[in-house]
Amino acid sequence: MSSVLAVKNAYKRFGETRALDGAELTLHEGEWLALLGPNGAGKTTLVRAIAGRVRLGRGQITLLGATRTAGARTRTTPRDLGVVPQDLALYPQLTAQENIEVFARLHGIRRPHLKPRVHWALDWTGLTKRAGERVKGFSGGMKRRLNIAAGVLHRPRVILLDEPTVGVDPQSRQRIWEMLEQLRQEGASLLLTTHQLDEAQQICERIVIIDHGKTIAAGTFDELLRQTIGTKRRLTLRLDHPATPEIRDLEIETRDGDVLRCSIDEPAADIPRILAAVQNAGAVINDLHLEAPTLQAVFIHLTGRELRE
Repeated sequence: MSSVLAVKNAYKRFGETRALDGAELTLHEGEWLALLGPNGAGKTTLVRAIAGRVRLGRGQITLLGATRTAGARTRTTPRDLGVVPQDLALYPQLTAQENIEVFARLHGIRRPHLKPRVHWALDWTGLTKRAGERVKGFSGGMKRRLNIAAGVLHRPRVILLDEPTVGVDPQSRQRIWEMLEQLRQEGASLLLTTHQLDEAQQICERIVIIDHGKTIAAGTFDELLRQTIGTKRRLTLRLDHPATPEIRDLEIETRDGDVLRCSIDEPAADIPRILAAVQNAGAVINDLHLEAPTLQAVFIHLTGRELRE
């Protein structure tokens, strides 16, 4: 696959703080890519550098064939790049339509194309019927959708999304993902930063994890599993009474009274064998839970459990 964005060996200091320490990533054409990391890992600095708002101390950024090296200054965000910030960049006293018109002009959309783009944005966000209402009265989900539209009115080929679903209800979150998937189907490539790891696991094709300004892992979810915690599933059994000596002799990893836990490779083969062994030992199984490895487990394995605030 051809790449539309490549960051190589990115370094950036703010005084004594090293925000980026060799971070790298590649975004392919038409791809969903998640950029993950704890607070203070360097995600925001990296996104701002891609958008031309931060000058790197070392390294280079190549966007759609144009390379920007360390120290290069740019006055504007590249034309084919769309940026959707986490903080709402809307005018609360203006209506939804007026906001779209303002941002359309800021993006350089000329008058012959202005009306069709405004109509598209309002329809795309599901806000056509609320077009004449002031944004200050909108719900969080409505504002988020309008905020996304404001960042992509110029139909950019590469879109940077910083926490696009933070603080919204499940229905609004689903609508936002459908909106963004439509852009991807139309040819856009999307780089997403989020703390919603379950969403990143389900939606993104590849994942980049950075910490302390370095890229510490990159690949598909399955590739990250194989590189870190492995692909085994965790089986938990709750019995009708505490484990007997016969049950304790089984190959069980942990026992907590009437709860048994073990890791398995092949659920179809391993679960019947374990259930039969437990039942033959005289126990009744009241509950069974099978848990697949998650991106959150991979993330904690790589970045640790220490709070970042």
